[in-house]
Amino acid sequence: MANIFQNITDWWNGKTPLTGNLYNQAAYSFMNGQTAQYDYNSGTYLEKGFGSNPDVYSIITQQSNKVKSIPYYVKKVADKTSKSQYDRLKIATKGNYSTEQLARKKILETKAFDEKELPFPLDEPNPNQTWTEIFALYQVYLKTTGNVYFYLLSPSEGNNAGKPTEFYILPSHLVKIVLRKDADMIQAESVISHYMLIEGSQYIEFSEENVIHIKYPNPFFSLDGSHLYGLSPIRAALRNLESSNDALNHNVKMMKNGGVFGFITSADTNVPFTPEQAVQIKEKLMEMDSSPGRLSRIAGAATPIQFTKLSLDTNELKQFDFLAYDQKTFCNVLGWSDKLLNNDESLTYDNLQNERKRVIIDTINPDLVLLADALNKDFIPRFKGYENCEIEWDITELPEMQEDYAKMVEWLNNAPVTPNEFRQALKYETLEDEGMNVVWLPAGKKRIDDAGMTDTEINKSWDLIQK
Repeated sequence: MANIFQNITDWWNGKTPLTGNLYNQAAYSFMNGQTAQYDYNSGTYLEKGFGSNPDVYSIITQQSNKVKSIPYYVKKVADKTSKSQYDRLKIATKGNYSTEQLARKKILETKAFDEKELPFPLDEPNPNQTWTEIFALYQVYLKTTGNVYFYLLSPSEGNNAGKPTEFYILPSHLVKIVLRKDADMIQAESVISHYMLIEGSQYIEFSEENVIHIKYPNPFFSLDGSHLYGLSPIRAALRNLESSNDALNHNVKMMKNGGVFGFITSADTNVPFTPEQAVQIKEKLMEMDSSPGRLSRIAGAATPIQFTKLSLDTNELKQFDFLAYDQKTFCNVLGWSDKLLNNDESLTYDNLQNERKRVIIDTINPDLVLLADALNKDFIPRFKGYENCEIEWDITELPEMQEDYAKMVEWLNNAPVTPNEFRQALKYETLEDEGMNVVWLPAGKKRIDDAGMTDTEINKSWDLIQK
């Protein structure tokens, strides 16, 4: 076991060189037939995408920074009926709550869970990382490779058998899923034998029960088990990734070469340059280009000369138009907005705020739901005292969602709820004061059990009876 963690530590510290994952290249061979020259595998998505393309890097980094800033908590389920209603409301709204739904969600939350929050089971995941790093890397690997693998180190014997002592995130692009020898894809039990981390000629095996695998859905079924891997969003934009990287490389090449290339010839077709004159002109141009002085870049010629261009310049290639198109494509497949990438086209404060809120609801929240579901199923219950407990990320506490929060407070102020339900919805402690568990009417905040008919209303009722 010590060798396993020595290898993992060495990998994180950069002591072991990374190599291509040959298995992924084979597993995803069914994705060929495209025009992209890049290989369709997880290593390409990570290295050519996140590691080399500034747009992909910016999009995923913004997402990972947002993920690690969202507060989370662990609570024990107190009422299964309320918890079921709470879950159905979250699924139906996808986190995009109306004012009334947000208030209802807060109230259901207070009924579904115990008021007291529990500390996270492990203070730190492992000696080399924090939980903030783990959750940020979760988003990076999920968006680049479509897969996330968590390894739980736990003793196999003794009183703490099965209780995780350390928590690692494995490099998704280097992980192989090994099938059982008699694996049948159409059966009730798992077909996975174990997981394997491959680094060049080295490999480390991880038992299935100690690995949590989170992935995006993959519709490409295969009897060799390739559908057991998540489908990377970048796969659909691989041609755009290659196009964008090529455009950036071409732009750098043009800047280094000083522009387009071609031939200098005599403007007088009757007096062509001799080979010796052509060499002299080239040497003179090289001399002029190597000197920083302005006057050194001016030279005379005995005959009229002209330049014949053989390549297109950056403006003629329109590569920046294609770069903008590729950027929009990356935003589309990764669930982001180009307005958040310093794209000021038709940008206003209002639509910027709307886009910030939209990407949290449409992208960040669903990815965190995947994470919470996996941890609630295979991580949290392994700790003593955390049975029937769940972890949840609360996007309503983000600055982008505070407008909805303010509307919810206004709605609650006029809704038929008790003061303690109001306080619980705001995550304040309840009070045992008299009247805090009784509904108050909005008008003058009168208690509902103190509200009675006025003299005027009594007289009107008597008149109606007399008639």
